[in-house]
Amino acid sequence: MEFHIDNMTCGGCAKSVTKAIQSVDPEAKVDIDLGAKVVRVISSSEEAAIAGKLDAVGYSPRRAA
Repeated sequence: MEFHIDNMTCGGCAKSVTKAIQSVDPEAKVDIDLGAKVVRVISSSEEAAIAGKLDAVGYSPRRAA
């Protein structure tokens, strides 16, 4: 799954996004392209659960194009 997160602007943001995703699925593989503000996630968790957690911590995701 891929998300675009407009307000992910620095390494600290990337770390927070990774932590939020891994709080839903500790085994999730997270790949962040900070320049493009895109997060790619490989997880067995539901996309909605991950998106909901990101939204809850202030990083509202939208589907990457």
